[in-house]
Amino acid sequence: KVMKKRLTKLGINTSKKPNDLTDEERSKFARLDIDPKTITWQRVLDTCDRHLRQVQVGLGSKETVKSKEDPTGPRVQHSRNTGFDITVASEVMAVLALAKDLQDLRDKLGSMVVGYSFAGDPVTADDLGCGGALTVLMKDALMPTLMQTVERTPVLVHAGPFANIATGNSSVVADEIALKLVGKEGFVVTEAGFGADIGMEKFFNIKCRASGLKPKCAVIVATVRALKM
Repeated sequence: KVMKKRLTKLGINTSKKPNDLTDEERSKFARLDIDPKTITWQRVLDTCDRHLRQVQVGLGSKETVKSKEDPTGPRVQHSRNTGFDITVASEVMAVLALAKDLQDLRDKLGSMVVGYSFAGDPVTADDLGCGGALTVLMKDALMPTLMQTVERTPVLVHAGPFANIATGNSSVVADEIALKLVGKEGFVVTEAGFGADIGMEKFFNIKCRASGLKPKCAVIVATVRALKM
């Protein structure tokens, strides 16, 4: 199914058998031809270290590949510039927050663009064939953590994408579970990021549209100073 999706993306007839593909079609299908300078995926960690925002990888003595210009010549260093992000800045975090179920998570993870080819075509996680592996790693993360307030009110803590670069809201799954738990007569309070200009707008414009849920009211927390501005 994933490979048929890739064939459709490349404009190749999905009903063709492998032996019926032309040499050009086989090359397009098998060779991603990724431009290392366009790779958008970065490593993540939960420690803030500004020195890791820009690093160079692949400098080890074993990190070598055959030269494209001279395949029979000496191997060349397979290094590139990259960097580290904090976990909440990862696109995976944003996908986790907006996923409705496991299948939706699988589709969203597979559709993430990880870089571009030298021809300028986007390369996705499914093109790399790692969309399924990503889902396996994230399947348990799809379940929210049940906690409680100091007043012993149940709280579902789940996901935390940055509001300045992502949605800035808790997960759709957590809201859906909470609504089922409280029933028709109950109510659920969900936090919409931070700031009306970031969290609230993205809550209404992105999260509500993605989930189909419609809030009955909004509680705005503001300081007297902010109201005077």
